Order: sequence, then structure tokens, then C-alpha cells
Amino acid sequence: MRTSSADVRASGPAASAEPGWRTRVLIVDDDDRNLLATQTVLEDIADVVTARSGDEALRCLLKDEFAVILLDVYMPDMDGYETAQIIRQREQTKRIPIIFLSAVNKESEHLLRGYSMGAVDYVFKPVEPVFLRSKVAVFVDLFNMRKEVQRKARHEQLLLDVNLRANAERLRIEQELRLAEQRQAAIIQSLPIVFYLEAIAADPRAPQFVSGNFHALTGYQFEDVQAQPGLWMERLHPEDRQRVTAAIAARADGGALGVEYRWMCADGAYKHFLDQAVMLRGDDGAPMEYAGTLLDISERKELENQLTHARKMDAIGKLTGGIAHDFNNLLASVLGGLSLIERRVPLDAEQAKIVALTRRTAEQGSDLVGRLLAFARRQHLTPGPVDTAELFAAVSNLLAHTLGGLVELRAETPAKSAHVFADRSQLELALMNLIINARDAMPDGGVITLSASDRTLSPGEEKGLSAGQYIVIAVSDSGVGIPPELMERVLEPFFTTKDVGKGTGLGLSMAYGFAHQSGGVMRIDSTVGVGTRAEIWLPRVPDRLVHAPPAEPKAPSALSRSLRVILVDDHEAVRRTTAAMLVDLGHVVTDVADAHEVLRLLQTDPHCCDVLVSDYAMPGLSGVELIRRGRTLQPKLAAIIITGYADTQSVTPRADDVLILPKPFTSDDLGNAIDSVFGALAPTPEERPMPAVGG
Repeated sequence: MRTSSADVRASGPAASAEPGWRTRVLIVDDDDRNLLATQTVLEDIADVVTARSGDEALRCLLKDEFAVILLDVYMPDMDGYETAQIIRQREQTKRIPIIFLSAVNKESEHLLRGYSMGAVDYVFKPVEPVFLRSKVAVFVDLFNMRKEVQRKARHEQLLLDVNLRANAERLRIEQELRLAEQRQAAIIQSLPIVFYLEAIAADPRAPQFVSGNFHALTGYQFEDVQAQPGLWMERLHPEDRQRVTAAIAARADGGALGVEYRWMCADGAYKHFLDQAVMLRGDDGAPMEYAGTLLDISERKELENQLTHARKMDAIGKLTGGIAHDFNNLLASVLGGLSLIERRVPLDAEQAKIVALTRRTAEQGSDLVGRLLAFARRQHLTPGPVDTAELFAAVSNLLAHTLGGLVELRAETPAKSAHVFADRSQLELALMNLIINARDAMPDGGVITLSASDRTLSPGEEKGLSAGQYIVIAVSDSGVGIPPELMERVLEPFFTTKDVGKGTGLGLSMAYGFAHQSGGVMRIDSTVGVGTRAEIWLPRVPDRLVHAPPAEPKAPSALSRSLRVILVDDHEAVRRTTAAMLVDLGHVVTDVADAHEVLRLLQTDPHCCDVLVSDYAMPGLSGVELIRRGRTLQPKLAAIIITGYADTQSVTPRADDVLILPKPFTSDDLGNAIDSVFGALAPTPEERPMPAVGG
């Protein structure tokens, strides 16, 4: 077999890993006969690669690895000594053994030169085959052994790397596991929950294992419970003990427990717990123990109670608002009738006194309705900046001679002027009610403190309030206090602990409704035997807006001519008294009880009416819808809505030029309202026919 430089297939050290790969020997000689002879001798112990010059040999060395180089000394262009010198100068080839082949120059000086060039041996031609095979075989074996050592070293290094990576991965997983365990433990410690195991037949009931922050949840150490097995059942709320005992007894049948109860912690305060457990069974199905959780649901129960209270107050508010609406209709009829009597009937002094007394009683009823509407958050408010210092001074002056000699009112005026955004008159009334309640709570006298403080809230900081700036106006007393069982009821309208005839039960409820309608809240904190603190939280007016110039008042409309008015109200008494007021004001009135009748009149003659006065809440068709349909027939129809609902925001959707007139109203209120809306929508002389006579 003969292999030339053109037949070289190997490609560097990686070739040794190929299946069937053999060690290679490089023969360099310019004589083909010598190459063939040498190749024939060595081909059974190694793959032979041949080169015919030094340059060709160097190219072969760039492509492959050789166990030994057989290098002819005398060759044209570049002899063996020069080739050997270059081979020894290259890092990748300098350690390959070189055997010089020479037919001449057997002198010592030539031998020394060859060895100095890096030769490991010097063989003279003609070469004895056995002798040459023996020499080359030694270098081939050495090469193979070196390769085997390298292979084993690489394999061992690979195993070492794999082992190191495996150890590193194991350490990483262990670290992640420890971190996960720490996080889990931290989460369990931070949660209001305890995991426990309890024996099947434990009597009295006591856990045999707990995890989680048991001390934070109960105030006791687990060792305390173990030392006092009866502690758990003893500290159950008396009202819950029978129910819990029954649930524990029943869990043996169903294999599970789920019960809520109150439990007294180490500090003496009760917490609401949700106790859930399941029965664990062995492989044979026999009961082993109970595994359960104890969850602190006190905050949830508090929120549920607040929600229930809010719903109850809302329901009472809706009921109260409806009652107030009906009362307003009745009062509108009464006060309107009294006004007509005063205008139409000559009265002597005694009769005038009776009518005035009746009017005063009706007005007191109107004030009572106003308080109901305040609780229901449906009163009409005119909010604006209110200086707390001026407010305190005014309230103090009003009540200076009302509180009595045993009670002192102290107004702690803020050092810096602060303004709340509220209706001043209603805020004064609310504070007066709170102060009078505080006086009544101190039968033996004491001090009532009126104070104000700034509070800035971040989102979610205070329940029921959005983020922003507030002023907290507080009324504090040192009276008898409010028992805890009455705290949820004191804000209900008509609820009072005072004797019959000494209180209406509307003071706190009015203040509560006013605070909520003004964008704030009311808080009450009381301790029996210590006193009560009532707070009204109201939005603070930014300083830059306090001294803003007031809006220019609109000039009142001066209208004295007679107008054609259609009045529609399903309440007969209100309709008749309102119609009489309009007649006294000099207008021509058509009064009807049905809104559809108004539409029929407008369809017959779209210009039969200058002003439409309509009740808001009527069966079949509301006042808002009546006006909308009427303006499709007469676009410039002036309109007024009269309503027993004081909250004008509930009268929707309506046009901006439709005026709302709350009941009860006076004749002057009605006249001003008509002048206002007709002046805004008065038709031109060409559009408006002359009013008809009669009606």
C-alpha cells in the first residue's frame, strides 16, 4: 500500500478518536524506490504517509499527527537537516521523533549534526527491514501509549467535570430548597393561621402539635396549652361554647370539622377563629388523628359587620327619605294653605295668632323632615369654604347660655387657619347637636372640648375615605360613655337612650348623614365611665382656593306680566294649594292630575302654555320625561319641577335650564322660580300669542 501527501485524510488530533484510526508514520525521501521499500516494511505496524520533499513534509505536518518521521538527509532544494530544523522550531511538531536516513556521510561530524538538528536516531541505507521495523515500532508504541494516557486523562477530566456539575447542581437545589422552606416558614409565620394535629380521643380537646406563629395568634405559648389541657375549651366565648362542643362531637361521624367561634386571647380580648379539621386514616382505614387549621377571621368579621351596618343604614336612609318625601307633600299643602288664608282672609288678632302658631308647628315639622333628609343624605346643601376658627366662635356664642353652669365648653382653635368644604349652616347644626348630646352625657357637669386637626390620608388608609387632605372636627366629653352593645345603634334615626320627651334621636343620625353627604365620615369612640369622642371628617379646602373671588351673582329677573301656567301634580291637596298660589301671583292656571293630559293639551295647541310646573314623581310618566316630550312639541317651553325629594341630584336626567323647586315652598319661592325660568326661555313677541282669559 502506498500513500502520498495528496492522499492524507487525517485532520489533527481529533482524528485519533475516529473508529479504525491507526497511528501514522511520515516518510520523507526524494527517491520513489526508497519510499516504496520503506512503506512496504512499515505498513503493517502503522499507516504510512509519504512526502518527496521538505516542503511537502511540512504541509503534511500541518494536517496530521505522526508517531515518528523518517527523514532522508540529502534532498534537492531543502535537505533533511534544514527540514528537521524547521520541524523543531514549530510548537506543534517539535516533539515528534525524527530518524535520519542516509546512504553516505557516516562520519561522526555528520552524525553529530543530525543529532544537533533534533534527530533521535541515524539509520544508514540500505536499511535492514527488521532493524527499521524494530526502531519504528518503539516510537509507535510510545505514541499509542501517550495517546491512551491522554484519552484516559480526558475521560477522567470529563467525569470530574460531570461530577463537579452534578455537585454544583445538587448544592444549588439544596440552597433553593432551604430558601423555599425559609420563605414558606416566613409566610406561615406572617399569616393569621395555625396548623395543628390533634389526637382522635383527646379529652379535653388540646392539640399535640402546632406550626405557625401560635403565640402571635393567641398570646400563649404552645407549652402553656400542653400544661393546661383544658385551657382551650375554658376560653371559648360562653355564647359559642355549646355550639362548638356539639360540632366537635359531631366530627367523629363525618370525619371533618368546620366551625366559627370567639376565643379569649391572653390579653383578654376576643378573636374570631375559623376552626377546620379533617380526619387522617391509616393504610387499614383506621382513624389516626385530626389535622386542621385555625384561622384568625377577626378582620373579616369586622368588615362583615361594617358592611351589614352600612346596608342597614342605607336601607333606613331610603325608608327615611321616602317618609320625608311624603311629609314634604303634606307640609307643602299645609303651609301653602296657611299662606292662602293669610293672603285672602282678613284675620283678627286672635285668628292671626292661631294661624301663626299653626304655621310655626308646620315649620317645625319641616325642620324635622330636614333632619330626616340629612340622615338619608338627601338634603339640599350649599357647600363652600368654612373657617373652623370662625365656626368654633359662632357655635360657642350660640351655646354659651344653653349648656348650664356645670358644663364648660372649650374650643381649641387651630394655630393655623383651616377651612373645610361644607354647608356652614348644616355643619353648625351638626356640631350643636353633638355638643348638646355631650352635655346630656354629663349630668354632674364637666368639660366639652371642641377641636380641629389636619389629616392627610394615603390610599386605603382610612375606611370610607379616599386619599386627600381632611379636617377632623372633634367633640369630646368626659361623660358616662356609650355601652359597646349600643354603639351600632346610636346613629340610627329616632334611637335615643334619653327619657321620653327629652330627645328625638335625630342629632347623631343627622350629623352622620351630613358628614357622608359632604364627602366625609363620622367616627364615634366611647368608653363607659370615661367619655365619648365624636369626629366629623370633612374635606379640607386648599389654601389657594380659600380667597378665590366669588362668582358674579346673576341679576334677578324682573317679570310682572301674567303668564299661562300648566300645573300637573298627582297629589290633589298640593296641586290645589299650588294652583291657588299661582292665581294669587296673577297667572292663568290650568291644573291637571295626569301627565298624559298635559301632552294632549300641548298636541292640541303647542303654544297654550308659557310655563309648565310639574311634580317629579308621578305614576306612569315622571316630570322629567313629561318636560322632554313637551319640548318636542314646544322647544322653548319654560319648565319647573316641584318635588318632595330634597336631593336635586336624584331628579335626573334633566336639562340644565329646568329649575328644581323643593317642597314645601312659599308663594314668593314659586313666583321667583317662574320669573327665573321664563326670563331664560321667554319667546319673542312674534312667537308668543296673547294669554287667553280663564282657565
